[in-house]
Amino acid sequence: MNKFNIYDNLEFGEDKVKITPMFNSDTSKEIRIAFKKDQIMKDHKTSFPISVQICEGEIEFGVGEMIYTLVKGDVVSLEANVVHNLKANAESVVRLTLSKADTIARVQGVLKL
Repeated sequence: MNKFNIYDNLEFGEDKVKITPMFNSDTSKEIRIAFKKDQIMKDHKTSFPISVQICEGEIEFGVGEMIYTLVKGDVVSLEANVVHNLKANAESVVRLTLSKADTIARVQGVLKL
């Protein structure tokens, strides 16, 4: 069993979003992403499917030419190789579920784009 409270020791980065690995399971990796208002993750994609859950706040989730406003409780999934971006409309906490084959380093690399 793995346990992590998404709100414990919650920190927000001054200049960019704060990425915190939560845990690995047999099939996935769970990551917390903390956004201050107006922080972004620029266009990026992954070679594996992902799911994104909004735990707090409001996120503009861009997929292709569409922008979806996601709020607390919303969950979305994306197939592999779908370009997407995120922008926080408010202080927000996001749970990202990655494939076991994906890497946390790839997610952190998005912040350097």
